[in-house]
Amino acid sequence: MPSPSSPSSLFSPYRLGELALPNRVVMAPMTRVRAAEGGLATPSMARYYAQRASAGLIVSEGVQPSLVGQSNPGTPGLHTPAQVASWRPVTEAVRANGGRIFAQLMHGGRVSHPDTTGFRPVGPSAVPAVGEVFTPNGPRPAPVPRALETAEVPEHAASYAEAASGAVAAGFDGVELHGANGYLISQFLSSNANLRSDRYGGSVAGRVRFAVEAAEATVDAVGAARTGIRLSPGSTTWGVADEDVPRLYGTLLAELARLDLAYVHLVATSEEEVLLGLRAAWPGTLIMNPVPPGGPKRTSRADADHWLGLGAELVSFGRAFIANPDLVERLRAALPLSPEDARDFYQGGDDGYLTYPAYGHRD
Repeated sequence: MPSPSSPSSLFSPYRLGELALPNRVVMAPMTRVRAAEGGLATPSMARYYAQRASAGLIVSEGVQPSLVGQSNPGTPGLHTPAQVASWRPVTEAVRANGGRIFAQLMHGGRVSHPDTTGFRPVGPSAVPAVGEVFTPNGPRPAPVPRALETAEVPEHAASYAEAASGAVAAGFDGVELHGANGYLISQFLSSNANLRSDRYGGSVAGRVRFAVEAAEATVDAVGAARTGIRLSPGSTTWGVADEDVPRLYGTLLAELARLDLAYVHLVATSEEEVLLGLRAAWPGTLIMNPVPPGGPKRTSRADADHWLGLGAELVSFGRAFIANPDLVERLRAALPLSPEDARDFYQGGDDGYLTYPAYGHRD
């Protein structure tokens, strides 16, 4: 296990694979639904990420690796040549501002709707997500997904690898597999979303298999140093449930450790004691997200210092980056943080997206 860092190390450099990070601050992935028709990245997205390039590492919003994997309308993809080309100005803008960026690859699985994709959603079993999903026609009850046949599962695992190849071609420094928050990888891990009796279900070894195969395929495609994964042990987002979190995620981390991934990105969706056990079980770089998504709290400097002291190498900040494009500088100088307006999160357009200025500047 890597030795714990001192709290003062938030602004010290860190070596992540072939990347030299200037600080330990990671911009967490956040859905902003600003993509153009066809899942294309836009000039506004290039400016948005470039504004936040002082982060040690940026992890992009969730990017669908296939059309059937799209969860929300207005999200970008990496499964067509046009989508790959549309991301190049984004990665170039980040790099021009001195930044580094990974693409988060997010297959929604059952968290989708035919109104969004034209397809019935797929999942490990024919069990719907809990709640309403976003569609072009407004919120709709989550539909019953089509359970994937055993022979189909590998192609969905491979979709992450194919999108990862596109991401590298588009100039991303690497990719993060979205294995958290109730989306497809999380659904396979879940004891109530995954009711399969084949090799991808049943036992803990069966339920972790899809995540491992997706990671293996991605490593084969772009290399271990370019591959990370995000996990939310114990999360109940979209109605998933994990039985015996320490055993499930301990087994998964042991399998992933064989692959020498760039990092594991944990969301604090379990008790600290459980998370510390997973820290001990993971021999590589750990990014810790101290505040689960959807709550009223933002990750603070105190949260970051706490987890650096407990052995995390990097700490991710989500909502704090929305209204504070210069978050690293504000944290370094103990400057006040601007509040974000939740009404701007998913409304589209540049207002509430590009209109938050750096400290001491007016838009």
